[in-house]
Amino acid sequence: MVMSIPQRILVAPSGFKESLDAVEVAAAISAGIRRVIPGVSINSVPMADGGEGTAAALASATGGKIIRTRVTGPVGLPVDSHFAVLGTVDRPTAVVEMAAAAGLRLVPGTMRNPGLTTTRGVGELILAALDQGVERIVVGCGDSGTSDGGAGALRAMGVRILDVHGNDLPEGGAALADAASVDFSGLDPRLAGCRLELALNPFNVLCGPQGVARVFGPQKGATPDQVEQLSQGLDHWAALLAEATGTPEEFLRSGAGTGASGGLGAGLAAVGARLVPRFELLLDSGLAGIDLDAHIANADLVVTAEGAIDFQTPRGKVPAEVARRAQRAGVPVLAFAGSIGKDAADVHAAGIDAIAGIIPIPMDLDRAVAEGATLLQEATERTFRVLLLGSAISSRVGAAA
Repeated sequence: MVMSIPQRILVAPSGFKESLDAVEVAAAISAGIRRVIPGVSINSVPMADGGEGTAAALASATGGKIIRTRVTGPVGLPVDSHFAVLGTVDRPTAVVEMAAAAGLRLVPGTMRNPGLTTTRGVGELILAALDQGVERIVVGCGDSGTSDGGAGALRAMGVRILDVHGNDLPEGGAALADAASVDFSGLDPRLAGCRLELALNPFNVLCGPQGVARVFGPQKGATPDQVEQLSQGLDHWAALLAEATGTPEEFLRSGAGTGASGGLGAGLAAVGARLVPRFELLLDSGLAGIDLDAHIANADLVVTAEGAIDFQTPRGKVPAEVARRAQRAGVPVLAFAGSIGKDAADVHAAGIDAIAGIIPIPMDLDRAVAEGATLLQEATERTFRVLLLGSAISSRVGAAA
């Protein structure tokens, strides 16, 4: 009996937040597929989306290097961090991964209060990149544990944020409501000669009903009262930044991407950073050296993944972007998810043909995170055995007809 099974499979996943980066996700999926179809051709293309693993992925893709350093972490303690200096690009370029300095995984579970966490370490990474003599810095926005409007990053780069008495405010988004003025006179002058770009999700805005505090604050540990406090503080922050820099306030409040990484987008836009949709910058610009559309066109099946598939997935997440391109090319898409949440079925309209969860039995989150690679590999094997069963049934029915 001849079964119609995929011979060329593209594996193009995102990472699983706080569990696996995109490279590890791709490896687990590939291993699971090979348990079922040993000789299949698998093209592994881990997707850099601005979050964890972006700097390493782009350094690898361009023959660049990772530079390790220590910076101020999101709770104010030193953390080991890194950034990339790319290889084959047209001008000296660094990639700063904000998650490597202010990511949620760097915030201990008992300290998850986005009113207190800071992006100061992101600014310190930008300064470290400038020390390397780069002319362009790309900041990958994703997986943040902060909601300070980029205030910490600006402080690290020489900006002062003052209360009514002229005193420096403490770190964190909760203090923004008490800001009276912002002094940019000490901003590192090297920034004027550097092209600063943020690779971000354009659906994330700073203020309003869909503002970053309301949408993502609870995920970072904020209570309902803290969400409102943060939201009001960011409203005030937008007005102060506009007054101090001349940046249009309406853009800072609701411009595409201003809410990225807890408002880091707005903070860095106020000092001239370009806010660029992440797939436009990381894929279509050629920065990553990856032609995703060509990889898709050469596949019989595309497999993607992310930690949670839900109503937010179609709003700029990796699986939806991969599926959009695959749908255009007429290639079917399977997506794995650490969890399947509210309105996950909406992703079918985005081009994802089937979703498979990786959790086989009830378990707590800590265990699921720790065992992510094994759970994903085993879920992939189970799913592909079902695909082979369907292929066998189809072949038998076709032969009988």
